Amino acid sequence: MFGLRKTLGSLFKSSQTDEAWFDALEESLIQSDVGLPTTEQLITKLRKSAKSEKASSPELLQALLIQEVAILLGPLEPSPNPLYTHHSQAIPEVWLVVGVNGAGKTTTIGKLCRLFQSQGKSVLLAAGDTFRAAARNQLQEWGGRNQVDVITQDGGDAAAVAHDAIYAAISRKSDILIIDTAGRLATQDHLMEELKKVKRVIGKALPGAPHQTLLVLDGNTGQNGLSQVKAFHGALGLTGMIVTKLDGTAKGGVICALAYTLQKGPKPAVLALGKGEGIDDLVAFTAHQYSSELFN
Repeated sequence: MFGLRKTLGSLFKSSQTDEAWFDALEESLIQSDVGLPTTEQLITKLRKSAKSEKASSPELLQALLIQEVAILLGPLEPSPNPLYTHHSQAIPEVWLVVGVNGAGKTTTIGKLCRLFQSQGKSVLLAAGDTFRAAARNQLQEWGGRNQVDVITQDGGDAAAVAHDAIYAAISRKSDILIIDTAGRLATQDHLMEELKKVKRVIGKALPGAPHQTLLVLDGNTGQNGLSQVKAFHGALGLTGMIVTKLDGTAKGGVICALAYTLQKGPKPAVLALGKGEGIDDLVAFTAHQYSSELFN
């Protein structure tokens, strides 16, 4: 599944583990988007565990590394996962979806729509990306595939679309309202300000909303992904993330780097992974399974 497997396969099959072996492991982790500080911490812990467990074979070190990474990723695992358990009594439950262009936001919304429908929930979509007609059309296409209405406006701004969508969702008694937004770079301050405005308008129209503020993150963005998470989290207070495009080419290490970077303070959980283009290709995130897949 992940590119990291290819680079580590030969390491875990080698006959001995010496300093050169640890150096090669360190290099593989860094190249796989795990990042330097995270890698250094993992290698230090692995050496310590190896010493206390008297583990020297590659197989035992592999098992210890999986364990260390699972511990690192543990705080990012949602408990419970809001994709599968709805604690909000609000009707509608409002999901605000953000992220940069090309991260797979609209596709992810289509997958979320299918998931919620499979749980017997009624869903309404809002096309809050008022900058790109293509984004609106793409969302309407997903809406059509799922037989779900999409609230749109010609012209107008994202906040107005969100406002209308909330009242539409209330009058239709929709269980879930998912609001798309324009893909913006985390460095564009005026666009981030507009996102904050959208969130304020949602909160005024329905106190307590949005109930989930979700970042869609491309699993291939590497260290650039860290700055995206920090910027969106700083501006909006993210509650969750979905990491996309983990379908074979991704290096997969960026989630480890995220876990390390977000160690202090409230953090968004990784709710799910996008592992393909299909409408059902959304997999719940668990720390141990992800760690096992990285190194097996």
